[in-house]
Amino acid sequence: MENKQSLHCTEKEEKLLRLIRNLKFGEIRIHVADGQPVRAEEIKKSVKF
Repeated sequence: MENKQSLHCTEKEEKLLRLIRNLKFGEIRIHVADGQPVRAEEIKKSVKF
């Protein structure tokens, strides 16, 4: 059996996880600085011809 290290999330990471879990379907672009998410953009519209 492997020893798994527990992960501790920052407040920004917790907010990102909540956003991802609440998204029913779609695409999110995540901007990262210093190893932390600083902005997430939910893609609203994509047109393919």
